[in-house]
Amino acid sequence: MYNFHSQFEQYQNLFEEYTKTYAQSLKTQPAHLGESMAYSLLLGGKRVRPVLALATADVLGLDKQEILPFALAIELIHTYSLIHDDLPAMDNDDFRRGKPSNHKVFGEANAILAGDGLLNSAYAICFEECLKGEKYIYASKYLNDCAGIYGMLAGQSADLYFSKENCEFTEDDLAYIYAHKTGKLLLAPVAIASILANNHSFPALESFGKLLGDLFQITDDILDEVGEFEKLGKSIGKDKEENKLTAVRVFGLENARVNADICATNCHAVLDGVDGDTRFLNDLIDFVRNRAH
Repeated sequence: MYNFHSQFEQYQNLFEEYTKTYAQSLKTQPAHLGESMAYSLLLGGKRVRPVLALATADVLGLDKQEILPFALAIELIHTYSLIHDDLPAMDNDDFRRGKPSNHKVFGEANAILAGDGLLNSAYAICFEECLKGEKYIYASKYLNDCAGIYGMLAGQSADLYFSKENCEFTEDDLAYIYAHKTGKLLLAPVAIASILANNHSFPALESFGKLLGDLFQITDDILDEVGEFEKLGKSIGKDKEENKLTAVRVFGLENARVNADICATNCHAVLDGVDGDTRFLNDLIDFVRNRAH
C-alpha cells in the first residue's frame, strides 16, 4: 500500500547506496581531496533532487537505472554549490546539515578544490552517459544549462549583487533569483527524466519543476526567519544579517506564507496535465511547503 514517507525513504535509500558506491571510488592523490569531496557528498540531507528524479522516472515508466547517473550528477553539482556557498567569501556559514562546513574541516583552499572536483566529476558522468545516444546528450546539455552561467551560477551572482547595501530591486529581481539560484537544480531532475522518457509530458513537467523550485525557495526564506538550528542544521537569520533579497524582505513574513500557499496550489494544478500516477509528486509538494528543515 502506498505511503508517502515510506516511498520517500525507498528513493533515498536507493540513491544513498548508489552514492556510497561512487564515493568509495574517489581514490585521489592526495587522498585529502577525495576525502573532502566524500565528506560533503555523504553528509546526507533530504536528497530532494535525486528523489524527485527517481519519482518522476516512476511516473513516466522509466527504468530508475537510467536516471540514477543523472541524479548523482545533479547531487554532485548541488553539493559543490553548497561547499562554495558556505565559504567566507560567500555566505560564510560554519555549519551544513548539522555538521561543520567543508572549509571548517579541510580548510578553505581545499574546500574550493573539493567543490571544483565535484563539479568536474558531475560532467565526467554526463560525458559517459552521452556515449549511449542522442537523448543522453540532450539530457546532459539540459543539466549544463541549469547549472551554468544561464542557470544556477547566474542566480548566485544575482543573489550576491542584490545583497549590496542600498541596492534597488524589484519583485522581478527576486523572481529571477528564485528561478535560477534554486529553481534550476529542482527543474533539472524532472526535465531530465522526461527527456530520457522520450519527452513524455515535458511541457507540464517543466512547468511543475519551475513552480516547485519557487516553492522550495520561498519556504527556505521563511525557515531562515522562523526555523530552528536543530532542525535546519545550519545557521538561522543569515538572510537578514547579510541583506539577502528574499520573499520575507520583499513581501513580509505573512505574505510570503500566502505566496507559498498559492505556489503550492499551482504546482498541484500543473500535475493534472501529467499522464501517470502523480500521487507521490503531489504529496512532495505538500512536504516541501510544510517542511521544518
